[in-house]
Amino acid sequence: MKTMSDVIPTLKKDYIYNLMIKGKRLDGRGFEDFRDIKLETNVIAKAEGSARVTLGKTQVLVGIKLQTGTPFPDSRDEGVIITNLELNPIASPSFEPGPPREEGIEMARVVDRGIRESGAIDIKKLCITEGESVWIVFIDVHVLNDEGNIIDASCLAAIAALMTTMVPNKQHGLGEDVPLAMKEMPVGVTLAKIGGKLMVDPSLDEEAVCESKLTVVSSSDGSVNGMQKMGPAPFTEEEVLGAIAMAFEKAAEIRENFLAALAKKE
Repeated sequence: MKTMSDVIPTLKKDYIYNLMIKGKRLDGRGFEDFRDIKLETNVIAKAEGSARVTLGKTQVLVGIKLQTGTPFPDSRDEGVIITNLELNPIASPSFEPGPPREEGIEMARVVDRGIRESGAIDIKKLCITEGESVWIVFIDVHVLNDEGNIIDASCLAAIAALMTTMVPNKQHGLGEDVPLAMKEMPVGVTLAKIGGKLMVDPSLDEEAVCESKLTVVSSSDGSVNGMQKMGPAPFTEEEVLGAIAMAFEKAAEIRENFLAALAKKE
C-alpha cells in the first residue's frame, strides 16, 4: 500500500513530465537555457589552483595540487593527470560515506577525458627530467550540493581551476613559479531526453523523470572530446547530432561568458 510520501513524489514526477512533453519546464526555462552560473576562482588558499561553480543550486568545488613523480614508461617526457570526484554526503541524502561510488567514478572519467582528449594541458611542459621526474596534476572535484547536472558544473570548475593554477617550482628548487601551460578550454554540456525532446542542464527533478542523458564535452575548435550516455532509453542518430550541435552552441557561450577572462590573464 502506497503512503502519502510515495504518492506526492509520483504526482510531482507526472507533473514535471507532462510539462516537459508540452515544451515547458518547472522553473520556466526554455529547453536550451542553462540555470544561472556563478564562477569563482582561487577559493582554496593552499591549493595550486581552485574554482567553485554554482549552477542553479548545484555547487561544485575543485582544487588542484601538483607534486613531482615518475612518468609512465610509455610517456617518459609527459606529465601525469589524475582526476577524482567525491560525492560528499553533505551534498545529498542519496550520497553515502565510504569508497567512491560507481556514479562518481563515471563522472570523474568524463571530466578527465574531456581535459585529456582536448589536450587542455600541455603535458610535455610538465616534464622536469625525461624518464625520471615529471609533475603530477591532481584534479580533486568535490560536490557540495546536488540539485542536478553535477557533471557540467564539475567540467567547468575543473577547467577554471586549471586555468588559474601555478606550478610550484620554487618550493622544489626548480626556479620561479609559472602558470600551468594550458592549450584548450573543454566544456561539458549535458542534455536530458524526455518524450523525444532534448533539454540542456537538467535539474535534479528533471533528472528523476528523464529517460536518458547525454553529456558532450567539446573544445573551442568544434571537436568532440568526450561523450557519455546515462539512462536506458536510446538516442537516434538525429537526436545525437542535434545534441552535439546544441552542446557546441552552449559551450561557446560558456567559454565567452566565464572562461575568456581567465584565458586573458595567462
